[in-house]
Amino acid sequence: MLKIIPLGGLGEIGLNMMVIEYGDTIFIIDAGLMFPEDYMLGVDYVIPDLEYIRRNQSRVRGIVLTHAHEDHIGALPYLLKEVNVPVFGTPFTLGIVRHKLVEHELHLSAGLHEINPREQLKIGPFELEFIRVNHSVVDGVGLAIHTPVGLLVHTGDFKINHTAIDKMMTDVNKFAHCGEKGVLALMSDSTNVEKEGYTISDQQIGETLEKITKRKKGRTIVALFASNITRIQQIVDIAAASDRKIIINGRSIEISVNIAKNLGYMRIPAGMEIGIDQLDEFTDDEVIIITTGSQGEPMSALARMSAGTHRQIQIKPEDTVVLSSKFIPGNEKAITNIINNLYRRGADVIYEKISNIHVSGHAFQEELKLMINLTKPKYFIPIHGEHRHLVLHARLAEQLGIPREHIVLAQNGQIIGFDQTQMYHSEYIGTGRVLIDGKGIGDVGRSVLKERRILSEEGLVVVNLAFDEETGIIVYGPEIVSRGFVFETETGYLLQDAQCVILEVVEEVLPEVPNRVSIIRSKLQTALRQYFFFTIGRRPMILPFILEV
Repeated sequence: MLKIIPLGGLGEIGLNMMVIEYGDTIFIIDAGLMFPEDYMLGVDYVIPDLEYIRRNQSRVRGIVLTHAHEDHIGALPYLLKEVNVPVFGTPFTLGIVRHKLVEHELHLSAGLHEINPREQLKIGPFELEFIRVNHSVVDGVGLAIHTPVGLLVHTGDFKINHTAIDKMMTDVNKFAHCGEKGVLALMSDSTNVEKEGYTISDQQIGETLEKITKRKKGRTIVALFASNITRIQQIVDIAAASDRKIIINGRSIEISVNIAKNLGYMRIPAGMEIGIDQLDEFTDDEVIIITTGSQGEPMSALARMSAGTHRQIQIKPEDTVVLSSKFIPGNEKAITNIINNLYRRGADVIYEKISNIHVSGHAFQEELKLMINLTKPKYFIPIHGEHRHLVLHARLAEQLGIPREHIVLAQNGQIIGFDQTQMYHSEYIGTGRVLIDGKGIGDVGRSVLKERRILSEEGLVVVNLAFDEETGIIVYGPEIVSRGFVFETETGYLLQDAQCVILEVVEEVLPEVPNRVSIIRSKLQTALRQYFFFTIGRRPMILPFILEV
């Protein structure tokens, strides 16, 4: 039986990872991460649970990457620590991957293999063909997967833009060719299914950016996603047309631009790009600065500019700052803080809510319909999106004539099986999320997050106490120290009264009682928790440290 098993990316944005399995062969499509949700305090990012891969590592033959965004490659270093198998991707995707693997000290052991669109790849019984798709990062691909049971099509992240300025248009002819052969199942990106019509063209965004730079005096500072090479090239072309210099500032964007230049995906005229240390050699209207921080990242170049802590770039009243990206859900507060700070420093700020300076990399409804009509699948599996996106995409497919019983609203961990006659999708494997905190992998769970929430909301009270081992008499304390709970000089009486509560608990437990220290510790936590809630309405974490000397 042919099996499709999503390990992430269904019912959520990010964590995209899918297993394709037949007989003794498994290959994996993408290995993405997700940025932490609000309740995941202190967590750096989230990756899919790799337990199924761990259990079947001897059967894994390769990893295929569709494009270079973090939600598709961010978990790759952790996956490669579980399975040492070849990784296949397009040149730009693997260029970004190489830098990522260097950070994890995996670059020497990883086998990276470049595959270009329309080239074929054989993995066991599978024959794969990479299909060019247009997205907000160059070198994105979808996949045509020939299996012993039938042809699968995986779109990757895509949009259908017939005026793509980087000549990386979605290869609609190849998708149509798949449809002519007969597609068993289409797995299609659902991210923007709520948007009617078509995505606007990159050319229109370029025209808007050009108008902004022409009508403004002073410097133009453009913040965007580091991987959006198409947009960076547009800005370079605008600067060249107006005889301006460009400065590229920010580590991630510098890496992306260097990779793109080396691969021939970007062209910057000789002498046009200058270093940030040359900024003072030119007047303000002779420079365009391209930088990172469009999502409000606290340590990004734009965040430091807005806070006045950037060492080389200080915001001036005539500066124009353009945020050429959408507000990713969850980042709104951080982004608006930066916008407000930029306004306070006198800059003019232009962002998606007041001007068309960004276009999504994901297909709108009419493009999603076109993909279904091109491939004419027997079965349809919406992927890449929260549950509402998958439901709406399923309804769209049904409107186009795909029978409801041939549409699979799958969940992470659900096995979608095909044999020569029919489809099955009732079996599940265990799956979930693994939290990455610093160098810790999976060592932060629900209990740790709960403790962090309590500490962040209620604070901490530490009780230090020492007994004489023979007599049971207190020889030190009780000393109370609080953090994040109360301002001690303002509510000293509260902690003084808490000492009385502690002494009462100690007196209740006689010295001859077995396990006296453990009993006192437990009773102290209960008594202090009740006392603080009764007097001040808070429930701090109570940590008693009791010694016998």
